[in-house]
Amino acid sequence: MGKRREGREAAVQFLFHHDMNAGKDDDLAGDFWELRPSTKNVREFSEALIKGVLANKADIDQRISKCTANYEISRIAVVDRNILRIAIYEMFFCNDVPPVVSINEAIEIAKKFGAEESGRFVNGILDRAKLDLTRPSRTTN
Repeated sequence: MGKRREGREAAVQFLFHHDMNAGKDDDLAGDFWELRPSTKNVREFSEALIKGVLANKADIDQRISKCTANYEISRIAVVDRNILRIAIYEMFFCNDVPPVVSINEAIEIAKKFGAEESGRFVNGILDRAKLDLTRPSRTTN
């Protein structure tokens, strides 16, 4: 598995952990990295994704909501919701990653960690989100 895939998977796991423990004062980051040891490069990539998602969460969640008309974001499975958050963060805030790469990675991670239909669900939402991109979907900027 590539370092970026591993970093994305770790970010999904952290954000899941963060969602499930919202409001608790314990050291989520410290607890998480004790349970999921990673190489320095994987951890740095993962932490950059985590920080980016958390810093832009309101905008990201608004984009997800726009693509899931009449469906509250809180009703999306926690795993799928955080996979979507990472992919949308990369698509709209990380110009060094082609959006199609973010979409493909998200689909594969959804197949691994989500429910049976998660891959198709994530693909559908990200295909809709892709329509709002102001950059090419197959290249970096």
